[in-house]
Amino acid sequence: MSSKSVKTIILCGGIGYRLKEETEFKPKPMIEVGGKPILWHIMKIYSYWGFNDFVIALGYKGNLIKDYFVNKKYYDGDFTLDSFSHKIKHHKSDNSEKFRITFVDTGLESLTGERVRRLKRYIDSDYFMLTYGDGVADINIKDLFNFHKKQKTIGTVTGVFPMLKYGGFNTKKDGIVTKFDKKVKMQNLINGGFMVFKRKVFDFIEPDSMIENIFPLLIEKSQLALYQHKGFFHSMDTYQDMQDLNRMWRKNPAWKLWD
Repeated sequence: MSSKSVKTIILCGGIGYRLKEETEFKPKPMIEVGGKPILWHIMKIYSYWGFNDFVIALGYKGNLIKDYFVNKKYYDGDFTLDSFSHKIKHHKSDNSEKFRITFVDTGLESLTGERVRRLKRYIDSDYFMLTYGDGVADINIKDLFNFHKKQKTIGTVTGVFPMLKYGGFNTKKDGIVTKFDKKVKMQNLINGGFMVFKRKVFDFIEPDSMIENIFPLLIEKSQLALYQHKGFFHSMDTYQDMQDLNRMWRKNPAWKLWD
């Protein structure tokens, strides 16, 4: 199956209460990292691996997401405006993005599972991708997709080892500290948000539910696989996360696979 026929759903409808400093004025996926919305960064990751067809599940302040992409050529490129005739001449740019985006209002307060359920009519292939609008990684999306097909399960989730934000201590049995690391990865895998599903998964999504509610149902049927990603992963949950990602962008953006 060609990657061109596989759509990627990005959940962009939540409010993002823990980032109220920013989300009071814009939806969380529109918070900027390096002058671009984190949503754009996520789409660039998928696009790098050949997945360019997106379905954006809108909700809170969804019109701002629509406006950004509809007017993106004005934001990103140079143009000349004749204020008398109101004609606009766009100048050549090096923009090579070839996104195909379907914008769908999935409700202001819908839960994630309900948002996905409302997108069923836009998924017309045997498989689709699903992710959240607030996490980036240096993940090989093509490997993830091929892994999912080989597993022959209904769903595949990406497991990541997140960093402990406050560091960690190593101690001897008597309690004496032997080491302190500022950056320590957790021992347990969590859902990194890069998921692949067969279209059959819609049979398992209940109305007004969270998408995570399907995991136990699929596990019972041995229909959920785990793709382990050992590389970089970072989500934007707090204001500090936003600052950290912007600092990384300036110094070493590990998720920037594109040129």
